[in-house]
Amino acid sequence: MVCFHFHPGEPARTVGWRDPGFIHTAFMRDLWPNKEYTYKIGHELSDGTMVSGKPYTFRAPPTPGQNSLQRIIVFGDMGKAERDGSNEFANYQPGSLNTTDTLVKDLDNYDIVFHIGDMPYANGYLSQWDQFTAQVAPISARKPYMVASGNHERDWPNTGGFFDVKDSGGECGVPAETMYYYPAENRANFWYKVDYGMFRFCVADTGHDWREGTPQHKFIEECLSTVDRKHQPWLIFAAHRVLGYSSNACTMNGTIFVVAGGGGSHLSSYTTAIPRWSVFRDQDYGFVKLTAFNHSSLLFEYKKSSDGNVYDSFTVDRDYRNVLSCVHDSCFPTTLAL
Repeated sequence: MVCFHFHPGEPARTVGWRDPGFIHTAFMRDLWPNKEYTYKIGHELSDGTMVSGKPYTFRAPPTPGQNSLQRIIVFGDMGKAERDGSNEFANYQPGSLNTTDTLVKDLDNYDIVFHIGDMPYANGYLSQWDQFTAQVAPISARKPYMVASGNHERDWPNTGGFFDVKDSGGECGVPAETMYYYPAENRANFWYKVDYGMFRFCVADTGHDWREGTPQHKFIEECLSTVDRKHQPWLIFAAHRVLGYSSNACTMNGTIFVVAGGGGSHLSSYTTAIPRWSVFRDQDYGFVKLTAFNHSSLLFEYKKSSDGNVYDSFTVDRDYRNVLSCVHDSCFPTTLAL
């Protein structure tokens, strides 16, 4: 579960190594859309006795294009923390418990979670993956918990990544791709698409090259161009590293761009100079909630982790008649980039 070949991968291959045991992946097929199911995880002992944990419930996803209330949680950079106040290596995610606890309390009011990179910040200490998965288990046991690759999951020199840095502590993305399932064609490439009701999610991996002509660029083009906007008007592009914008031109009614990286890791200080475009400053933790009421109306909300209240919001409205009649180069722009 770490870097191999000629790469030392420290500390993941040295003092940070811990045997993760067996990790199983199970596929449940032929589920009825939006139907609630109950399941238990069990194990057969050597004498034939079955033991199992407590039951959990989950709701099967809607079919692609299904017109129903759909609620999405999005954040990045959460990490994990210790409830007993103890200290450990790289313990700098103080807000992660607030984010986790707020989402646990609100389980009945959202349907799926997207954690867009920088999950436990284990940085090569594999026991911290156990700590993180235990922390989010009350969420992931009941809701789809989709993930993306961040620099603290993937980056390590000379291992095929785009950035020649050591942010993963030698993990090279292996624990992340082992702990969590995602529907990628190649598990070593952490980019994939997900259709969830009226949403199409194109999840990219900013640890790999995505310039024109690369495999990831081809994936992005395919993901964006093949969505049926008649049935899935809400097209979301998500990636961990913040995208740059090199033009001074302002595009009216263009793509809505959101940075949602305040899940729980330490926050940097603002610059002293305040840009003209900066309307409000607040140094706190939070997450995004997207609510699609139908094919025509999408509500964006930013909620603080400390109390779960809404501190910013806007609505994206589109005339569904235009969606039904538009072609690929004439649809009104409604894409969200997160």
